[in-house]
Amino acid sequence: MKRDEPPLGNIRRSSPLMARQLDLFATGTDQPTDGGLRDPAFAENKALPIHRWVPWIAGYSAGFVDDVLATYFPRNSADGSPPVVLDPFAGVGTTLIQAMLRGYQTVGFEINPYAALAAQVKVRAPFLDLSKLKPLIDALAGSSRKWQSKPKQACSVAPKGFRSRIPFFSPAIEQQVLCILDFINSIEVEDLRNLFRIAFGSVMVSFSNYTYEPSLSTRPGAGKPLIEKGDAAAILMEKLRQMIMDIEWVQAHGYPHLHLSTSHQVFNANFMTTAERQLSGLPVDLMITSPPYMNNYHYVRNTRPQLYWLSLADASSALKQLEEENFGKFWQNVRTAIPLEPRFTDSKLHLLIRQLQQIRIEKGPYGGLGWANYVTAYFNDAQRFFGVLKSVLKPRGVGLIVVGNSIIQGIEFRVDEFFSELAESEGLIVEGVHPIRQKRVGASITQSSVRRGERNGATLYESAVIVRRSCG
Repeated sequence: MKRDEPPLGNIRRSSPLMARQLDLFATGTDQPTDGGLRDPAFAENKALPIHRWVPWIAGYSAGFVDDVLATYFPRNSADGSPPVVLDPFAGVGTTLIQAMLRGYQTVGFEINPYAALAAQVKVRAPFLDLSKLKPLIDALAGSSRKWQSKPKQACSVAPKGFRSRIPFFSPAIEQQVLCILDFINSIEVEDLRNLFRIAFGSVMVSFSNYTYEPSLSTRPGAGKPLIEKGDAAAILMEKLRQMIMDIEWVQAHGYPHLHLSTSHQVFNANFMTTAERQLSGLPVDLMITSPPYMNNYHYVRNTRPQLYWLSLADASSALKQLEEENFGKFWQNVRTAIPLEPRFTDSKLHLLIRQLQQIRIEKGPYGGLGWANYVTAYFNDAQRFFGVLKSVLKPRGVGLIVVGNSIIQGIEFRVDEFFSELAESEGLIVEGVHPIRQKRVGASITQSSVRRGERNGATLYESAVIVRRSCG
């Protein structure tokens, strides 16, 4: 289905569900409205309780998820059982949190251990006993005053496998960090310990010699001074107090369907290789997700500090495995491989890839040949994804995928259109391809001197591809 075709045609008259779906996309998408979908931009989450805990480069807003949930689940099922909401690329948990607050069962898959831990902490946070959390922050404050007045020899050590171009922490800061890690590791209750770990992971770059621009880079490289001194514990405690305030807000806000007995699972696993086993006997009513875009943002490399310093990875081999399992891979990992064979049959996509292969051949893997491998790997994974999705959706179950187009070496790839065709090839019904944001940021892949072919006047946009499993 093409983006400029009227979505769903005249189905509106025959299906109340599809009528609600059409209403969801009936208005402009750049501003919140009463009748349509809110802007999906993740930036909104930076000010929302719980969502704001962990900075994340990609995703969509909590308001966007609310609109989708309200459209598909205006009420619980007739037998009273809560619907099952899935996010196979859960990131730091936006879909899971909003579905949880409505009382739905939630299941998330996320291969990045740091993001998976963040999502796990978030979905358990509303059930924490704050009477046990607050004394821990007071204890950290008392311990940090002792470290400041009389430096303490920490038991923790810097992760041996972690390498950086310049010292990640200045010596005085690193000593504080090791003492903080000692304190965190001494917390006996796992949920509380993990909350502290995520709080530390979310702020650790702020007192390091690195910065997000948005990719991780050295502070001097970004024109910023090194951080020689500072109070790392004070920054951490400020974050923890923000977390307490957010938990108090959720607990006091009166979500009548929020129950610990409702299942909320987050698997630190590859959806495409483990979903059928993990979801056996738990058919999915609604999937909401946004897989990694075809823009080569390197999620693994940009979370290396958190993965190593939180003991979620201990060697480069662990990161290599994450890179291999990432949806679409990364250009750096596939550029030098022999030309990959497409597993899909879409003729237009094949043609674009062949065109890409002919661009800047003299640059070898840095020209069209390397980028053609990246594009092929991306759509091979997309084909596989839709096959697995069909197997876990219940009959008439719906999937909503937010995705953006890409411009690589001057060639535009309308990812939403190709996703709809790949979904149909796997036996799913495509109910619509709806524009939700007409212009988005993220043009680094079009501007880099390494990545640029001919200039292209296309605009980066985002769409929602809606698919459904048939009744059979």
